[in-house]
Amino acid sequence: MSDSSSSEQAQQGTSTSENIKSFVSGGAGGIAAVLVGHPFDLTKTRLQTAAPGTYTGAIDVVKKAVARDGITGMYRGVVPPLLGVTPIFAMSFWAYDMSKVLIYKLTPNRTSKELSVAEYAAAGFLSAIPTTLVTAPVERAKVLLQIQGQGQGGPQYNGVFDVVKHLYKEGGVRSVFRGSTATVLRDGPGSAAYFAAYEVTKKLLTPAGSSPSDLNLGAVIIAGGTAGVAMWSIAIPPDVLKSRIQSAPTGTYSGFFDCARKTIAQDGVAALWRGLGPAMARAFPANAATFLGVEASKKLFDKYF
Repeated sequence: MSDSSSSEQAQQGTSTSENIKSFVSGGAGGIAAVLVGHPFDLTKTRLQTAAPGTYTGAIDVVKKAVARDGITGMYRGVVPPLLGVTPIFAMSFWAYDMSKVLIYKLTPNRTSKELSVAEYAAAGFLSAIPTTLVTAPVERAKVLLQIQGQGQGGPQYNGVFDVVKHLYKEGGVRSVFRGSTATVLRDGPGSAAYFAAYEVTKKLLTPAGSSPSDLNLGAVIIAGGTAGVAMWSIAIPPDVLKSRIQSAPTGTYSGFFDCARKTIAQDGVAALWRGLGPAMARAFPANAATFLGVEASKKLFDKYF
C-alpha cells in the first residue's frame, strides 16, 4: 500500500489525514480479503483442528460442508472476521505506516532515502504487535464457529456475540484472548514477509523512471498476491498451533510450546503443516484483493480529499 519512492510522504505521514487514510484504506482491504478468502480459511481451520481421519483432504472438507449446510456453509464463522476485519486490517496498515515513520526517525543520518528490505520487514513485524489486540479475540471466536459444523463436541453457539459471552463467562478476558502468544508468533514473522514481499515486488514491477505509486491495478494484484504467498509460506506451523489452542477445551494445553509438543507427539511433525493447501490456495486471491482494496481506497482519498 506504500511505495519505496515516497520516503518524504512516509516521514511526514504522522498527520491526522494520513493516519485516517491508512486506517480506512486498510479496513477496506480487509473486507475484500474476507469476502474472497473465507471459504479457504474455513477449510484450513477444519483440517487443522479435526481428529485424524475426519477428512481425506481439502476437497473432502468442502464436500462435507456443502452437503451439510449448502454453499453458505463455506461462510460459517464469517461474522467475526467481518466485524473484526476493519480494525484488524486498519490497525495493521496504520501500524505499518507508523513503523516506517519510526524507522526514519531512528535513522536520521541514513544514506538512502528508501527503506531497505530488512527495514520493510522490521516495520511489518512491528505492525503485528498492536494488531494482536484485535486479531486474537476475533480469531478465537471465528475458529470456534468454524469447527462447530464438523461434529465435534462442546458448546454450540448462535453467533459471534454468543461465543464471546460464553468465553467471558467461562474464563474472563483470559479466555477471550486465548491464543494471543501464538497469534504474535504467527503474525510477527508473517507480516515481516508480507510487507517486505509486497514492497519488493512492486519495485520489481516498476518500469525505470517511474514510481511504484503509479503502478496499474494489475501490478498491484500481482504484488498483493505475492505478499500473501510469502506470508503463508512461513506462517502455517504457528497458525496450526493457534487454531488448536483456540479451539481446544480449557486445560488441554498450558501454552504454545506445550501445544507444539503434544501435537507432534500425537500426530507427527507433518501435522504442523495441516491446512497448507487451502492456506496457499487462499493466499494469492485474498491478499491480491486486500491490496487492491487498499490501493483503490487510497487513490479515491487522494482524488477527493
